[in-house]
This record gives sequence, C-alpha cells and structure tokens, in this order.
Amino acid sequence: MGEQIKRLKHRSWEVTEGIERAPHRALFKAMGYTDSDLEKPLIGIANSWNEVIPGHIHLNNIAKFVKAGVKEAGGTPIEFSTIGICDGIAMGHEGMRASLVSREVIADSIELMAHAHRFDALVLIASCDKIEPGAIMAAARLNIPSIFINGGPMIAGQYKGRNISIVDVFEAVGAVISGKISKEELNEIENCACPSVGSCAGLFTANTMAIAIEALGLSLPYSATILATDPRRQEIAYASGKAILKALEVGLKPRDILTYEAFENAIAVDVASGGSTNAVLHLTAIAYEARVKLTLDDFDRISSRTPHIVDLTPGGKYMMQDLDKVGGVPAIMKVLYKNGLIHGEALTINGKTVAKNLEDVVIPLNQDVIRPFTNPIRPTGTLVTLKGNLAPLGAVIKVAGLKKLVHSGPAKVFNSEREASEAVFQNKIQKGDVVVIRYEGPKGGPGMQEMLAITAAIVGQGLGEDVALITDGRFSGATRGIMVGHISPEAAEGGPIALVKDGDIITIDIPNKSLTVNVSQDEFKKRYREWKPPPPRYPYGALAKYAKLASSAAMGAVLM
Repeated sequence: MGEQIKRLKHRSWEVTEGIERAPHRALFKAMGYTDSDLEKPLIGIANSWNEVIPGHIHLNNIAKFVKAGVKEAGGTPIEFSTIGICDGIAMGHEGMRASLVSREVIADSIELMAHAHRFDALVLIASCDKIEPGAIMAAARLNIPSIFINGGPMIAGQYKGRNISIVDVFEAVGAVISGKISKEELNEIENCACPSVGSCAGLFTANTMAIAIEALGLSLPYSATILATDPRRQEIAYASGKAILKALEVGLKPRDILTYEAFENAIAVDVASGGSTNAVLHLTAIAYEARVKLTLDDFDRISSRTPHIVDLTPGGKYMMQDLDKVGGVPAIMKVLYKNGLIHGEALTINGKTVAKNLEDVVIPLNQDVIRPFTNPIRPTGTLVTLKGNLAPLGAVIKVAGLKKLVHSGPAKVFNSEREASEAVFQNKIQKGDVVVIRYEGPKGGPGMQEMLAITAAIVGQGLGEDVALITDGRFSGATRGIMVGHISPEAAEGGPIALVKDGDIITIDIPNKSLTVNVSQDEFKKRYREWKPPPPRYPYGALAKYAKLASSAAMGAVLM
C-alpha cells in the first residue's frame, strides 16, 4: 500500500494499526474486510435509506455508486444508517411533533458513529426536510472531510394536462371540504401526484435544502437538481465518492467551506429561488454548529438586496425538473455572481472556488425558469423577517407568489394545530380572519410542527388571499399564502403570542416588515400577570428532552 494512502488515515489508524489493535482488526475481518482494506482510509458512508420516505427508498442504490467511487479513489467505504422521517406522512397529526426533533437525533447519530469508529472522512447521503440539515450539522461538528449527495427530486405528476405534486393533494382536501371538487377527483389527484421515487417535485423544504447545501459548497456542482430517476444521479454519486478522497488528500474540511460568506451565498440563492421558510431554521442551525454567527437580520438584509428570479412552485409555475434542464444551481449562482450578489472566492468541496466552478456556466436563452436579473419576478427576495409587539425577536414569511402584502383582521386563537385544523375543516374560518396557532414552538409543541395540512386546506377552500395564519410553529416548504411562522419568543416561554385573545386586531404589514396586535403595553402586562404556562404535552421521552433543551426559532431551534 502506497505511503501517500496510509498518510490519509488521520483517524482510522487508531482502530487498525499496531499489535494492540488486533482485536479491532479481527472484528473488521468478521465482516469481510481484508488487511488491504484496513490499510486504506476508512470513509464513513452515512445513509438515511429507509422504506418510509419516497425520497429515501432508492438511496441504497445511490450508496452503491458512492462506494464504487470511494474504492476507485483508494479508500475503503463503510456504510452505516441514520433515521429519517417523512414529513408528508407525519403531517397533520401527533407524529409531526417528532420531525424537527429528528434533525438533532440525525446529527447526533452521525457524529457518534464517526467519532466512535474513527472514520477519516464522510459521505452524507440523504434527501428530505430534516435529514439533509441534520447530516450537515454533524459534518460541521466533526469537521472531518465531508461531502453531501442528495437522492434527487421526483418527477412531477400529471393531472389533466398539468404538472402536479404532493401539495396539490393537500390543497385538494380543502377543495373537497368546501365543495369545490368531488371525492372522486381527489382520488384521481392522489393517484397521480407522486409518480416516482425522489423528494417532492417542487421547491419544498427537501429541495430547498439540497439547493442550499450545493450553494454552501458541500455538494458537487449540479448535484441538487438531477432527478432521482435520471442516470446522471448515479454518475454524480460515483463522482462524489471519488471527490471525498481528494478532499481528504488536500485536507479540505467542512469549516473551511462553511464560512460566513458561504452562508451569504446560500441565503442569496434561497431568496432568489423562493425557497422554504425552513431554510432560515436549518441554515441558522448549521451555522451554529460551524461556529458562524448567523441571525434573522442577515436573512432580511440579503433578501432585501436580492431579486426573486427563479419561478418555481409552490410560489411559481415550474418544477425542479425544469430548473435542472436550464442549469440547476450553478445557473442561478451565475446570474447572482455576475451581479455582485455571490462571493466568488468561497471554497467548495471539489477544491475550487465558486468563481472557478461558474466560469463555463451558460444560462440558456428562450426560457423563463430563471428570469433575467433586469426582469425579476419581484425586485427583492422571497423571505421577509417581521418584527413588532407580537414578535419582538422576529418571525418569518415567504412571499413567493403572494399578491396581498398587508392583512389586518380579528384573531381566532387556538392553542394547538389540532384545534385550528378542526375549525378549518368545519368551515369555521371566515374571510378577513387571522388564525393564531400557539404553543407549537420548539419548546411548546414540542418540536415546532409543520402545518401544511391546515394551510393547504385554507388555500384549497379559496381563502389563501383572504385569511392569514400566524404561529410560533412552522410551515412546510409547500405552504403558500399569508402564513407567518417562527414567531419568537414562543407562547410556551410567555411570548406575546401567548397573550392574544379572540377578536384582537392583528396586522401583518410586509412592506413595513411588521407584525403587530392592537393591544396596549399596559393591557399586555395585565394579561401576562394572569397567564400561566400550560403543562408540557410530553413529560417523558425524546420530545420531553428536546423541549427542555431547545433554543428559540430565531436561533435555529438547536439544542443548547
């Protein structure tokens, strides 16, 4: 075995070298590893494959190509698993409380596996909402050479000549409730919305985070948008396996890549594309693990200067497959870089700078998936931070596709997502209302539930521009409408949202970036004296532990 390869065993020598490690080698040999295998760098392959999530069920095949690339480049791949939750299947019931909690479990599990077994480097294979950021959080903590490869989006479904996705099914439920369509039509939509493996077909949270991770520089260029069923997905997986050995050779580590400038790049790409509000939560959490200070003010500043140029569903008309056809993430970054909104000097996992990666990128003509910089969909980005007497630490709204930018109306207050859902499904919400859902924050939920079922039902009932919803919980990337989430401080901590009463007039003013309730400070003080926090929903178990340790949504809802 060449000395250069041996020199790359920066950590794994601790479990393979010397007479005192004979028992360790014996255990490896029980699994079929040879002396030759153990002389090479040990590359951990963290794979979230499972039979629960459409975006993950094919990841075992992706792993085969990753491992082939690792072997070709002179490493020994060692695959292990981590958990994954399907937010779509967990949506709208008690199971959704587990989703955000799983992000921390995923990060912990990958960190512990790599720490215990002394892997020299990592390839992170994942798709979908919490699994992707959880994997990157682990890489940032460990700070050993790491590369990320996602499983790719699914192709869009077809219904009556138009592209559809899972969000159409959720919205169709609301349409049935309001009598706009029949149950038979719902069944037809259900049967064709998700025609293949892969993460959901629009720019929802899974694809938002895959794009963000590529923009951060931890994935190979073009990897985020290649369809799950496209043969190029296998090619990029193989290339990722080879690339990790190169990163190991040159000593390129996650925190060399995850700089403040890299996060600014990722935010710029996200707000130019109409990505999920969950990007705020996850990028802030990744930055925390990378020891980079990132705040809601950074998102707001970057969004204010970055135009919305990518027309993707749910706020627009195109699917991920359409973005891939016109050049994917590099095409978006090229437009932003040419106009001074991307840091070209930022490093990426292939060892090149962003500017070097973008040199040969050409934006196709005669397409409107990515709009010209001079003709954006809107002049500023799609994430807006709101503050005011209802959200002193901030709240977040996605404005992609939103026509109405100011809404004022009476509060209809609910102390859980379930209570609010029952009211929506019983047609108790009227035009002009502001639905308030509280005690669903990181601590209060616990776990900060996503609320696609209820927001989609509101839109499906035809109330998307006439009813607002505010919450200390969060939303799916598929959510659209006047929906404000991440309100901080949350209700469980005695935040102002805990003190709102039915009939209070709430105003959402996006141009002025404010979220206020027409209640005086003296009245707030009186209500606070009368307020008592509710007992925890989960006194024991993983959810209880998360509730005790979680930070606010404004800090990424990380455990502290």
